[in-house]
This record gives sequence, C-alpha cells and structure tokens, in this order.
Amino acid sequence: MPDTLGGLRLAGAVPLDPKPAPPPPPVGRPGAGPAGAPAGAPTTGATGPVVVDVTEETFNDEVVARSMEVPVVLDFWASWCGPCKQLSPVLERLAAADGGRWVLAKVDVDANPGLAQAAGVQGIPAVKAVVGGRIVGEFTGAVPEREVRGWLDQLLSAVGEMPGGPAGAAPPPHLAEAHDAMARGDLDAAASAFQAQLAETPADPDAAIGLAQVELLRRVSGYDAGWLRQRLAADPYDVEAGLAVADLTVAQGDPATAFSRLVELVRRTSGEDREKVRAHLVGLFQALGDGEPAVAPARRALAAALF
Repeated sequence: MPDTLGGLRLAGAVPLDPKPAPPPPPVGRPGAGPAGAPAGAPTTGATGPVVVDVTEETFNDEVVARSMEVPVVLDFWASWCGPCKQLSPVLERLAAADGGRWVLAKVDVDANPGLAQAAGVQGIPAVKAVVGGRIVGEFTGAVPEREVRGWLDQLLSAVGEMPGGPAGAAPPPHLAEAHDAMARGDLDAAASAFQAQLAETPADPDAAIGLAQVELLRRVSGYDAGWLRQRLAADPYDVEAGLAVADLTVAQGDPATAFSRLVELVRRTSGEDREKVRAHLVGLFQALGDGEPAVAPARRALAAALF
C-alpha cells in the first residue's frame, strides 16, 4: 500500500473526551437518503448496501467479512461532533457515486466505544480503510472533499494492484482470531492470539505489529491526559510523563510530533532513563510499522541522537 494512504491526520478533529452534551437528534426529511445525501441518492451497489451503520455486534459481518470482497471505509462519528456533520455527507455522497466499489461503514462512537478503542480512535471524525480484515489507511478530521476523493482513489488503486484484490488469501487462524478480538475491543484475547501466532511464526510482521498496537492501546486506556500534561509543564524532561504523552500523541494520529519529542528526550537523558526512552520509541516504531511515513526519519534522528 502507498504510504500516502495514512497521510491525512488531525485536520480539525475533535477529541473524544471531554465531549459536550449531545443535542436532540435531527429530524430527517421524508424521502431523503443517508444523512447529508441528496434525496433519492442510491445507497446500494452490486455487492449490497454501500452505506451501512455498524455496531459491535455486526462489525465482523459488515466490516471484516465484507472487506474480503471490497474495501470498507470506517467513519467514526458522534451526534455532538461538528466536523463529523461536515465530513459524513461527503463520504456518503462519494460512496453512492462510486456505486459499490467500496462500502462506507458508519460507527457511532458513543454507542460503540469498544470499536473506537480497538481502532485507536482518539479524535473524530476518524476514517479508516479496511482491506482483507486489516486497516490499511486512515485520516482524521473534516478534510476537503477533493482530498477525500484523492485518498479514496489511492485506496482503490492500491487494492487493484494487490494479488487477488481484497479477497486474497485468508489470514492464519491466530491472526483472524486476533482481528476478531480487536473488533470486539477484547485486548487480552487479541494479545493472546498475536502471541500464539508469534510462537508459531516468530518473524510474522503482522503479529508483531498487532501485538505492539495492543500494548499501546492498553497503555493509553489507563492514562489521565490532563494530569500528564501538568507534569510535563512542571518538568519538560519528566521521562515517565514524556513516554505516556508520546503514546497519547501517537494514538491521536500525530506520530511525527511524538517521535520528535522522544528523540529530544533521548538527547536530554542518560543511563537507564535514556535506554528506557530509546526502547519505548522503538516499540512505537513497531506498533506503526515501516509503512508509517514518520517512522523512517525518526529512526534516522534517533540514530543521530544516540551516536
């Protein structure tokens, strides 16, 4: 997949916590299509509906299984999110226009917090492309329609270049089990399945990346962002707070900033603290994989800081 599939991030995103009280639900117009779509717009394609609402109970069928046939684009949204109201109609309109070349799966983060956590969503609207049961690209925020169109075109082009398209070889059983567990938000089961795959195939990159992502999600779920930032304000070189804030920054879709801060922390520390920061940074590289554009320059910066 081209690196640029993951290149759009945090363009006007709204953090998930805290959030304002939800407004009353909008009243739909008779005869209208999905929210924001013109009346009468097609919502089905050759493979079925092109816009679907997804819950934790239907995720496996509507997203994982469907992504074996066509790309599925996840739209994480909430009724109180202003930028979501700008982006969702654009996605729905483009899905209808493409007539089933890809499926838009809409996830209400308030009703399905486990799905948002499993996907590492920290700000919305968050859009993630799933092919063959795996997230292959993403962006966050209400970006202009022309940029969304370009991102989709890159996704569809990349899928067309894959042997067998989305319906390629099924993942090994342990990886399939891990992906299902991630979809349910069961991080412990996902970790066990990834570890089982690594026990059988120690060099499996998907399992190694998956396990690193689970560990990142586990850490982030226990952080108090406000308290951590207060600690850093008091001491910019507080190692423990710096590592935790880097995790949060990566989870929010800004790995370049997180990596830059940790490289600077490597420069400013020594001994055990320096090794702790270095190891943490390498772990974040592992969680994102070499396909993340920010990883390669950060590796070079880390090497320069160490030597």
